[in-house]
Amino acid sequence: MYARAAIGLVPGFNRPGWLPEAVLERAGVTVDRAHLADYSRVCGFRLSDTLPATYPHVLAFPLAFRLMSRRDFPFPVVGLVHVANRIELHRPIDADEPLDLSVHAADLREHPRGRQLDVVATASVGGEVVWRDVSTYLRREGKPSGGRREGEPPEPPAASAQWRLTPRVGTDYARVSGDHNPIHTSRLGARLFGFARPIAHGMWSKARCLAALEGRLPEAYTVDVSFKLPVFLPSTVAFSAAPEWSFALHSARSGKPHLAGSVTPV
Repeated sequence: MYARAAIGLVPGFNRPGWLPEAVLERAGVTVDRAHLADYSRVCGFRLSDTLPATYPHVLAFPLAFRLMSRRDFPFPVVGLVHVANRIELHRPIDADEPLDLSVHAADLREHPRGRQLDVVATASVGGEVVWRDVSTYLRREGKPSGGRREGEPPEPPAASAQWRLTPRVGTDYARVSGDHNPIHTSRLGARLFGFARPIAHGMWSKARCLAALEGRLPEAYTVDVSFKLPVFLPSTVAFSAAPEWSFALHSARSGKPHLAGSVTPV
């Protein structure tokens, strides 16, 4: 699939101006307990028989990547920027429950910096949707519109924890998620796409934040995050959480925002 994605970058590769109508599905997906334990360790979750809310995302990732690598997808998957993610956990999911996964693309729309689209994944048990994931991607096109914002940037919230992140964050998450994009695992690969150093996966950042809230989350909830500035590896980040279920990730050194999120109980 990565070879197919690379071919999509070749000049003259014709693409449609609309989203494919395809729905990719995989039925009866079972959880490998060793993989779940490895994922939980990498993201900071405790070992449990209940799946972390972000875990089905890695189960659905092969379907999502295959969808975005198709010839009838409007953009090459390499170069798309993951700008937001919403997960709806309808109820706790036991690790022994087989999952029926479905992935499709939706809502191609204009954006001041280009165009956006959503990749929607669902997990069902016995015909009941128990989990839904909406990943929003941006295709940058042309120059950003508008001038600089006036005034000083807001002060970051007080940190409740600091995490020192090494380059292994990128390589370890690539191993457990299947997302081997070189911007996360290679200094040279990152430089080819305009980054001075490898950057952490956005979904690792989201998972790590939810792990910090583990034990306090409701049984059913929606968790929204916006990915701001990239988290370079290595670096130190500051995590903050508020009683009203908002949380954030900032640079511990400069205070620049990396992620802003909120949890809504259902």
